[in-house]
Amino acid sequence: MLARFALQRKGTDLRTEFMAGLTTFLTMMYIVPVNGFILADAGLPMPAVITATALITILATAFNGFWSNTPVAMSVGMGLNAYFTYGLVLGMKIPWQTALGIVFISGIIFVVLSFTRFRVWVMHSIPMDLRRAISAGIGAFIAFIGLKQLGIIVPSKATLVTLGALDKPMVLLGIFGLFLTLALYLYRIKGAFILGVLLTSMVAWVGGLAKLPEGIVSLPASIAPIAFHLDILSAASLALLPVIITFLVTDMFDTLGTLTAVGARAGLFQEGDDPDKSLEKTLEADAVATVTGSLLGVSTTTSFIESASGVEAGGRTGLTAIVTAAFFILTLFLLPVFQAIPGAAIYPVLVIVGILMFTELGKMDFEQMDLATAAAAFFTVLLMPLTYSITNGLAAGFVSFTLLKLLQGKFSELNVGIYLITLISLIVFILH
Repeated sequence: MLARFALQRKGTDLRTEFMAGLTTFLTMMYIVPVNGFILADAGLPMPAVITATALITILATAFNGFWSNTPVAMSVGMGLNAYFTYGLVLGMKIPWQTALGIVFISGIIFVVLSFTRFRVWVMHSIPMDLRRAISAGIGAFIAFIGLKQLGIIVPSKATLVTLGALDKPMVLLGIFGLFLTLALYLYRIKGAFILGVLLTSMVAWVGGLAKLPEGIVSLPASIAPIAFHLDILSAASLALLPVIITFLVTDMFDTLGTLTAVGARAGLFQEGDDPDKSLEKTLEADAVATVTGSLLGVSTTTSFIESASGVEAGGRTGLTAIVTAAFFILTLFLLPVFQAIPGAAIYPVLVIVGILMFTELGKMDFEQMDLATAAAAFFTVLLMPLTYSITNGLAAGFVSFTLLKLLQGKFSELNVGIYLITLISLIVFILH
């Protein structure tokens, strides 16, 4: 069994892989309660979502460990889960069942394309600065959602949005949780996110701002209210094609970006001949996980950047991922604690994840950048939070980039991939 992972050849051992798996678990455990809150805002029952989130994390991470033999953990993606709830269900008034159908269709496309080099081709077709702008735009979008849910930003008839009432106890609790979690992350405390959530919750419980948990452990909640409730027929419409493409493209960038970062540190996914096809196999596992997750009742599943923490701890093989999956079994039985966590302890995580994604802008050289790229980056980053839509920001960025390049006569800087995404982006605005 262990021979499958080739521990010695990859320069690791059983103890190292175990500790790496535990480290990855601690850094990404937060996704179970956080995703429960986010999808509950879309109308899905939180207990069922918590169980489904834990299940897909276990299944996807273990499958990837066996299939690709890489130390990459998978779960419900931050950013796309927020877009699922606040962009589609609450923003576009799409029923959550239809939204799950959209995730399923995009997942089927993932599976088909993962057995070709199309995903890598599209990734290489798009300039790096535009990819970074998309990441930063999604970061701004989910940070904006987090600040709104915390009550730090509120609607205003005069100025659209304004500063909330900072003297309210729950708003103050959210601000406390935000800076506490930032401090934990700043000092590289393992499990900073989940520690921040739990410590902020304890302050709320002790201060009487939230009810204490009714227990510590319980049997997992049933996923029957959400499993296999996706509406594929309603999702398969021309009007929703741009949204399907948005899920496809965004998950593509997210996955390949994560694998690039993790692979660079672990010496994986190198250029040239790769006898075990680890990159392709990880992409395939990611695609299958998205389809499976939509059937269980959760939004897009993707590779987690938190896998890098396990790599830093020495993880080099799929055994790290399998250990992580095994630890996530514990989260199936912590429903009473997760349900007692107040929103003010959860939503700071969205803000911090948004900050981390927004830092991608720092890697862009604006002094050497031409106007077409700068304008595309600007519209991408600004319009995602302002229009409450990843689709609109992505579409505006590509349309402006292509039109300005054509006006400049820089035809050689455009390619088939750019033209294809620009065409889809124009459809976004036509159907809007």
